[in-house]
Amino acid sequence: MAITFGGINTGLPPNLVDQLVEVEKQPIKNLEQKKQKTQNKLNLVNQLDEKVQAITKTLGQLASTRGFSNLKVVSGDPTILDGTADPELAPNGNWNIEVMQLANKAAALSNGFPDDDKTQLGVGYFKFKTPNGTKEVYIDGASSTLKGAAQKINQAGLGFQASVIKDSKDKDNPYRLMVSGMKVGEDNSIEYPTLYFLDGDQDFYFDEEKPAQNGKIKLDGFELEVDSNKLNNIVPGLTLDLKQAAPGRTISIGVSEDREVVSGKIKDFVEKANDVLSFIQKQNQLNEKSDTSQTLGGDAVLRTVENNLRQMIQGAQYTGSKVTSLNQLGITFNRNGTIDLDQEKFNKVLAESPADVRQFLVGDGFKTGFIPGVKNTIARISNLTFGAIGLKKQGLQQQISQMDQRIDNMTRMVEQKEKTLRQRFANLEETMSKLKSQGNVLNEKLGGPSAGALNFGGASLGSGI
Repeated sequence: MAITFGGINTGLPPNLVDQLVEVEKQPIKNLEQKKQKTQNKLNLVNQLDEKVQAITKTLGQLASTRGFSNLKVVSGDPTILDGTADPELAPNGNWNIEVMQLANKAAALSNGFPDDDKTQLGVGYFKFKTPNGTKEVYIDGASSTLKGAAQKINQAGLGFQASVIKDSKDKDNPYRLMVSGMKVGEDNSIEYPTLYFLDGDQDFYFDEEKPAQNGKIKLDGFELEVDSNKLNNIVPGLTLDLKQAAPGRTISIGVSEDREVVSGKIKDFVEKANDVLSFIQKQNQLNEKSDTSQTLGGDAVLRTVENNLRQMIQGAQYTGSKVTSLNQLGITFNRNGTIDLDQEKFNKVLAESPADVRQFLVGDGFKTGFIPGVKNTIARISNLTFGAIGLKKQGLQQQISQMDQRIDNMTRMVEQKEKTLRQRFANLEETMSKLKSQGNVLNEKLGGPSAGALNFGGASLGSGI
């Protein structure tokens, strides 16, 4: 008689526990898929919030301390004289300026060489007098050209700059080394470097030297000496850039409102508002093939945001200005549900009534005015306590947090169940192993296989026991 067992001892599939655990994990996977869909919606709400917040950024500077005014400098010849205006300090007005002489740096120019990277200067050094004492820049054989010497001087960091220039007046030896100070004006005078070189291909020396000098201008007929070519203390609130000298020529400089900047900010506002409206429209475009986990279509938060934006754009502002609505400035809704800007109309109203446009937009800066209204509206719908966007974000985040907690709890339960199952099957394997050993002994005593069969794996016991 024979006693046999199916498979390895128990005869069960070797991955049975894995299969059972996989079945137990299915609810977790379902919950993770649900969590991902919720996370997708939260991502969309965050996108909506970012687009809404971007609207206020386009208008922030219009409601600054100076208010609606943005100033610019208008030069009679920007190639000679130009500048910028601080809107907080610069007064409106006009000034006549003559650039008689630019401020210059101290500089020294060497004699000419036929090239900048082959002819050898020889071995030697430059000696510079600096605020930190005398410093030397050594030139060895590897850097003994005009280009190599300029590089060595610049790398030394001694407050001097060197460059190789090409002077086409000398056809045979056009290349020269120029060494200059870093700043213009007589207060930045420097002593020219001394040089010592031996065994060069030709003599090397400084052929021309120019001291640092102040600039000279005439402001409304008064001659002034200046130590820089960028002047910020001549006219309050103005920074003037002197670009080239033009003795005898008077350049008119004026300060006026920069209406192009204002117009550009309004255009930015329209674009950012349309970003929000287009996003809402795209989310609401649903059909039988739409993946609802990838959209906010039909959600109340979209309706709330859109209604608030429409009321904000179409609503009237009573600030004492002749302008009471955006419609008067050329900003209207179109058939597509977005807004259009009639740039020509806006510019015309701005040119004719800048004070009224400013009053409409800025108001008192807090409660009245279009810009404060925009800020208050967006702050309200984004508020974490009662705002539509804030509440939606909180609700979705809470759902995700609860699902994370459930997933953690379920994962721990499955891990414990897996541990228990593996222990039970290990015990069963051990028990069946012992039974198999006992069966082998019994077979031997009963005369081996020819005596009959005792089958545990097949649940049958043969005759002959």
